[in-house]
Amino acid sequence: MPNDLLAETQPTDYDASSIEVLEGLEPVRKRPGMYIGGTDERALHHMVAEILDNSMDEAVAGHANRIEVELHEDYSLTVRDNGRGIPVDPHPKFPDKSALEVILCTLHAGGKFSGKAYQTSGGLHGVGASVVNALSDLMVVQVARNKELYEQRFSRGIPQGKVEKVGAAPNRRGTTVTFHADEQIFGSHRFKPARLFKSIRSKAYLFSGVEIRWKTHIDDGETPTEATFHFPGGLADYLKETMDKATTYAEQPFAGTVDFQERFNTPGKVEWAINWTPSRDGFIQSYCNTVPTPEGGTHVSGFWAAVLKGIKAYGELVNNKKAAQITRDDLITGGCALVSCFISEPEFVGQTKDRLATVEAQRLVENAVRDHFDNWLAADTKSAGAILDFLVLRAEERLRRRQEKETARKTATKKLRLPGKLVDCSATNREGTELFIVEGDSAGGSAKMARDRKKQALLPLRGKILNVLGAASSKIGTNQEINDLTQALGVGLGTKFNVDDLRYDKIIIMTDADVDGAHIAALLMTFFYTQMRPMIDAGHLYMACPPLFRLTQGAKRVYCVDEAEKNEWLEKGLGGKGKIDVSRFKGLGEMDAKDLKETTMDPNSRKLIRVTIDEDEPGETDALVGDLMGKKPEKRFQYIQENARFVEELDV
Repeated sequence: MPNDLLAETQPTDYDASSIEVLEGLEPVRKRPGMYIGGTDERALHHMVAEILDNSMDEAVAGHANRIEVELHEDYSLTVRDNGRGIPVDPHPKFPDKSALEVILCTLHAGGKFSGKAYQTSGGLHGVGASVVNALSDLMVVQVARNKELYEQRFSRGIPQGKVEKVGAAPNRRGTTVTFHADEQIFGSHRFKPARLFKSIRSKAYLFSGVEIRWKTHIDDGETPTEATFHFPGGLADYLKETMDKATTYAEQPFAGTVDFQERFNTPGKVEWAINWTPSRDGFIQSYCNTVPTPEGGTHVSGFWAAVLKGIKAYGELVNNKKAAQITRDDLITGGCALVSCFISEPEFVGQTKDRLATVEAQRLVENAVRDHFDNWLAADTKSAGAILDFLVLRAEERLRRRQEKETARKTATKKLRLPGKLVDCSATNREGTELFIVEGDSAGGSAKMARDRKKQALLPLRGKILNVLGAASSKIGTNQEINDLTQALGVGLGTKFNVDDLRYDKIIIMTDADVDGAHIAALLMTFFYTQMRPMIDAGHLYMACPPLFRLTQGAKRVYCVDEAEKNEWLEKGLGGKGKIDVSRFKGLGEMDAKDLKETTMDPNSRKLIRVTIDEDEPGETDALVGDLMGKKPEKRFQYIQENARFVEELDV
């Protein structure tokens, strides 16, 4: 280990000031992406969710029945509830600080770890409120407890004084949080009334016992300035509104609620609503403890498992042998579903809680839903028959397409066997197969040797693909790189695209971690977004995450995706012997087959980023793609000016 590194880790330097740095909120301001997923508009609105979730937890726990959300003219936002109020008495571990200050100024401080204060909650890492505090240039918290009103102010995570008693509150209780997002972090991004209105309304659907009042002083011309949300029917009401007047196979949706305590003697519950329609594509919106889980998770897996087993059992009961062919994919086609579960101590993937990872949730949800689904099918045989016929039809169509695709694969490889072009895999069906789209110079022997020949194919691109945004359709149709790409994928463009025709399960963009590589990736994503959008919606498009650094210390070897991760490993060491050698990869072509396989191609050890589109604000994605990839350079320049402040280091 280098001497200077050893000096940094000597015990004499490990004092109280070090602890203060580790426990403070400065890491949040330095790397907000680790806590709220970035500094863009989505991350900004996630701050509202963090505060609102705390009030929802009070409501779900039975301590509040009213929440008020108010957007002010200066784009500050207030969330007020009539719950118990955050404790303001001195904290046992920090006698000179109130519990309120500890919660708002300390990471991993909250009342949701032990399960004593909340049986189920959306917040569980103890970082939500403190992160919002750190990323706000002003936060004012008022607490009404014991007929007294207390207040404390903060700026960028720093208390602007102690908690103070500011008056009497004989007829009031609960917590009021007002915060203004820091422009140093979020730049010109502002709260959008329409987006807030939609997310707040969905919260009210998720818990029928709460009333949420909305008010905005910013008129966007489409969002009501005041509204009150209270939905006794819960998710069934939500599904009815979401599907609007779409034709459905069942007159009434399959909906219900099961209390886990009553059925399985464990805290929590699950609520669901689903119906099938020929009028639109299917969808599933899932939540855990009122927190949206856009990537699903174990509760969603349990729900689909129950429905799949139930429909197959019903098919067997009515002697429809083709029901055995139905898969989860068939269920999702035309199936519009909402699933909301409440469980104690849930495990999520990441602080932003996009996917539930609690293993037990799958069993609880599956067992709870299964019996109800069986009874629902038996009680409404007309709806059950219509749904079964629809799903069998979908299964037959899927199997027919697969058969055609398996036949097509054998001839397609011959057509595409061109010098330096597609290196196909040997699998005869799509399931589990992957196509890596790589830069020409990076598609050498390393990638070919690193791949799994059975499941992984390579398509090298020569140079940069055409920017399809604004390009004439005739130019797109005659472009060689685009022709090679569409032929390899087995699909058409635009309206001729059919996701069932895809020859591969995963399409993975694998470019160098430099400016040229990022440009190629942007061009490819623009192409897929404009010409093959359903492929992204169905979750088939991914980005590879090749590392920038390899650290070696004796027999120990670690890969790092960026400078921050490299520095973390340098500080704590690899656990090996001797000096830490640092190697930087300038491109994929510099990586040997072992490095490339372990970090980028082996499913057991690699990192992949799934490319998704924000369903809440699809118009914003269109606008962003237009600004960055369109023909107006002034739009690109404006975006760079507004976001350049977030770039700490540019690697050209």
